[in-house]
Amino acid sequence: MALYRFKVSFEDYDEVVREIDVKSNQTFEDLHRAIHQAIGYNCEYPSSFYISNDQWIKGEEITFMPNQRRIDRGIALMDKVKLSNRIDDPHQKFYYTFNFDRPFDFHIVLLRIILDETPGTTYPAVVRSAGEPPKQFGNVFNPTVLPPVNEDFDFLNELEYSEEDAEEGFTEVADV
Repeated sequence: MALYRFKVSFEDYDEVVREIDVKSNQTFEDLHRAIHQAIGYNCEYPSSFYISNDQWIKGEEITFMPNQRRIDRGIALMDKVKLSNRIDDPHQKFYYTFNFDRPFDFHIVLLRIILDETPGTTYPAVVRSAGEPPKQFGNVFNPTVLPPVNEDFDFLNELEYSEEDAEEGFTEVADV
């Protein structure tokens, strides 16, 4: 059975690259899960692959955990679509968006088609890994983790300003 070797890179983080071998009869969901295993993200968020051209223009969508709008539009589901059914170019490209609420976008390029599997290897398999991916949720503002408010804190006194200094600053600006 043939293998597809995909290069997976973040759209905004060029230094983070993974190469993943996937069997041609595996599904887009298998590739989706392999990407997340390779970068250490939780994959259980709505996501979509888009068949793409060389300019990364999105074409047909293949989705995971679709919302009702996608269901109503009849968008194909990742677990139902085999990779071989959507590859018609030896350098096929896919645009991939993970987690529509806090998205990460990826460029996926078919690097080569390999005719022989490596004995004893479980596919999908990560064959190359470079760069440290950004945290899945980054520096997200969480109001429940704010430091306690110090009611006695006086900004002007803390910086050793007097009320006269503050008024003086306003006077200088008014003269300009």
